[in-house]
Amino acid sequence: MVAVTGRRLARLGAEGERVRDGAADSAMDRLEGYRRELTGYCYRMLGSYTEAEDAVQETLVRAWRNIDRFEGRSSLRSWVYRIATNVCLDALASGRRRALPMDLTGPSDGGTPPASPEDAALWVEPCPSGDPESSATTSESIRLAFVAALQHLPPKQRATLVLRDVLGFSAREVADLHGSSVAAANSALQRARTTLAGRRGGTDGERPQPSDSILRVLAERYATAFSRYDMEELNMLLHVDATLCLPPYVKWMRGVPDIQVWLTGPAVGCRGSRLIPVMANGAPAFGQYRPRTDGVGYTPWALQVIDFSGDRITGITAFRDTERLFPLFGLPDHLDEDAGVPAR
Repeated sequence: MVAVTGRRLARLGAEGERVRDGAADSAMDRLEGYRRELTGYCYRMLGSYTEAEDAVQETLVRAWRNIDRFEGRSSLRSWVYRIATNVCLDALASGRRRALPMDLTGPSDGGTPPASPEDAALWVEPCPSGDPESSATTSESIRLAFVAALQHLPPKQRATLVLRDVLGFSAREVADLHGSSVAAANSALQRARTTLAGRRGGTDGERPQPSDSILRVLAERYATAFSRYDMEELNMLLHVDATLCLPPYVKWMRGVPDIQVWLTGPAVGCRGSRLIPVMANGAPAFGQYRPRTDGVGYTPWALQVIDFSGDRITGITAFRDTERLFPLFGLPDHLDEDAGVPAR
């Protein structure tokens, strides 16, 4: 009897290990399934795609290590987002707010070169492709201007607004996540909405967004005009109050005259550039390659993120950190001299 019982316990033990291993694999698969949307959440919280990826990895490691403590009183999704929120709040406690140049100073003259570049950690970074979620509402919430505006909110208000207005969490879920009352969560949301509306000037919702087909045509027109350095066509595409900013430099410009002065003055070396289309923050973007000084091929120069409203360009953000950003967007480290000019 003892021998039989021993063999049975051994068999049950082995089966139990397989069950636990299977349960662990299932739990890990479920946690991994949240990676994409968590990246979008952490990006909005931190303003940095690379930091967001690190935060998501830390979130999943913490969740995996503590999966046995998940008691099912909330959904697994809410539990994972609680961990992600704490990871982001910890990161924000030790760093300064990221921004775009127009958040730091007023517009400058297009005829003057920029001062020395600022630390890369100062700037809101572009996010590859579009939004991890696929609705029109969340698409707007990944745009550079929106992400930059979010950085002006206190971290907990930022989390509350993104969880409620972007990700669709209920007031009760957010309250439980923060360990607060529903009334406190609703109050934080209202304060965040008010601050955000003030930062954005209340105009974003009034600007008509072009359809995908029109957006493609406008982006192609821009790429062609920029590659040919056709100032007349570029001026037709630019909104009268369009902006051009140049992180990691604080310098930025507003209005067609100053942008044209910049392009034909300090930035005239961009004449003859080649643009490779990508998507960033749900908007058309381009890897810009400037002609080499020796005339042999083209060298990475900037990642341009283009914002459109109606049939006009309202903003161009040219990120100069190509060594880090181009691999992130799958862009080559150079172009050969036979790279073609976009056809008319």
